[in-house]
Amino acid sequence: MDNAVLDKINRFTRRPMKEEEVYVFSVVLCDNEIDRDCERFSDEALAQLCEGFIGRTGISDHDPSAANQTARIFDACLVTDESRKNRCGMPYKYLKAQAYMVRTDENRDLIAEIDGGIKKEVSISCSAEKKTCSVCGCDRNTSGCSHVRGKYYGGKLCHTVLSGITDTYEWSFVAVPAQVNAGVTKHFSSTDVTGSPAASQIAEADEELRRDIRRLAYFSGGREAADSYSLACRDMDTSRLISLKKSLESRRKRNGIEVQLTTGSTEDAAEGFSMK
Repeated sequence: MDNAVLDKINRFTRRPMKEEEVYVFSVVLCDNEIDRDCERFSDEALAQLCEGFIGRTGISDHDPSAANQTARIFDACLVTDESRKNRCGMPYKYLKAQAYMVRTDENRDLIAEIDGGIKKEVSISCSAEKKTCSVCGCDRNTSGCSHVRGKYYGGKLCHTVLSGITDTYEWSFVAVPAQVNAGVTKHFSSTDVTGSPAASQIAEADEELRRDIRRLAYFSGGREAADSYSLACRDMDTSRLISLKKSLESRRKRNGIEVQLTTGSTEDAAEGFSMK
């Protein structure tokens, strides 16, 4: 950790913190993809969120109690991935933040769960001045329209575009976030000494893809489907895993399955699977 990072953290502390006193991690807060609630942040909203979330606290399950505070964001940036498009055909953009925690006996287990990939998914809480229908451009905050979120009109999915962010409240660790891609990101070097992706990085990414495939299969066909897909993808390489995950995601969207609307017991069962 360099001094510049500590300087940014110490803007929010009462005394200067030392490197060994803090735990730092990266987290993707949100993006411009249509989420499970059939809502999407505009580029303008993402830029506003990028500025607004600096200094915001991290909690669990959107429980707004002081005792529930675990982390704080000290830096954020808006990233554009030109190699990827969202479902609207626009360049994929996401809000990546840097958060810190003070190392204490009380949060030692939480830090271990973050490092172990148990605590990963996150959700944000904010308010938007405008909620625009993607089909007709009507502001749903001020007037209604006949278009239904989640239905297709002219081959395009109807969704609500959120813009004009008026406030940012907090971000939370949750079991199933509305934004599919929101969560803690890995922190490692992107290449090894040869300039090629490190083998350990590829292995970690593949395991992450297998976990996603198992979860998607579970919500599509239950435990039996999850077990079958786990076995099928055990020896797949990265490109085949990516293709399989995209296929399952497309199937879920066609069938109208919304993971966020499942019961708590189903969510717990899906999250509790171990990879085979």
